Amino acid sequence: MATGDELKEALRDSVDRDYTFMHICGTHEAAIARTGLRSVLPEGLKIVMGPGCPVCITPQGEIDAAIEFVDKGCIVATYGDLLRVPGTRGSLESSGGDVRVVQGVHKAVEIAEKTDKEVVFISVGFETTVPTVAATLLTEPPENFSILSCHRLVPPAMKWLLEQGEASLDGFMLPGHVCVVAGYEDYEQFPVPQVVAGFEAEDILLGLLMLVRQVNEGRHEVENAYPRAVNRTGNQKAKKLMYEVFEPADVEWRGFPVIPASGLRLKQEFARYDAKEKFGIEIKHVEKTTGCICDRVLRGIAQPTDCRLYGKVCTPRTPVGPCMVGHEGACKIWSLYHLRRP
Repeated sequence: MATGDELKEALRDSVDRDYTFMHICGTHEAAIARTGLRSVLPEGLKIVMGPGCPVCITPQGEIDAAIEFVDKGCIVATYGDLLRVPGTRGSLESSGGDVRVVQGVHKAVEIAEKTDKEVVFISVGFETTVPTVAATLLTEPPENFSILSCHRLVPPAMKWLLEQGEASLDGFMLPGHVCVVAGYEDYEQFPVPQVVAGFEAEDILLGLLMLVRQVNEGRHEVENAYPRAVNRTGNQKAKKLMYEVFEPADVEWRGFPVIPASGLRLKQEFARYDAKEKFGIEIKHVEKTTGCICDRVLRGIAQPTDCRLYGKVCTPRTPVGPCMVGHEGACKIWSLYHLRRP
């Protein structure tokens, strides 16, 4: 790979108009902010955030459902990022129930094996985390274990974004972690420039250069700038596991409407592990009532500093919206690196 300086020079030579590219990965945003990449990009080249933080796009209705499990006396296990995401009645952290942070679904199963109480795992994440959940359910965990599936699939969200045309996007930087599992063949349906990129500064610069060149040459294809980890078809064994246990479902994203086939629900043969069915809980749509603009940040039409709450009412210690909670949330990342309006 070329050096960072060589890539920056090549970008300066290639940029001859305004370009806007969207990444769909919180880890990309963290790398961009940590390395100060936006400050070295040529004028006219802009990279915006998309719905790449799984915690951030979990709607309030799912957080409210998680708190209902607490109300029913369940032990609720989840990732630490989800703990402080606000619902309409507070967060899991403030619920006063038996809520435990775990590193993965297998740890939640271990809790269930050691208690007679019901254990519900709040299962969030894109394609990256689904195979381990599927593999765990195939081992037939104890009867007192169940999950709330909050999983999302990236391509349907991209399709929705392209159909809206809100952000006037010239192309996408595809999520490296997701593509390790899912590959990138599903993205070939979109007639826009796309590049799979890794997470070092040079990876991101190379991805941007490849996107700029596609635009300049009038091409639209999926190119892979992360071949050391990603191939076109992804991890076949992981995908087989995923679709053995889950099937696509129409679900709402925070900041988005219901997007067809963008979520994953358990297949009927695994319904005994479906916490919604087990406890008769319904996921309800919740209208936004705060001044938080996470919905606009997730759609690439605003940046954290556009929000009047950012750094004032909304901080990592007192988050108003989910983008200030998770380590992949844009507002949390910008606050961590003390970023203000560019």
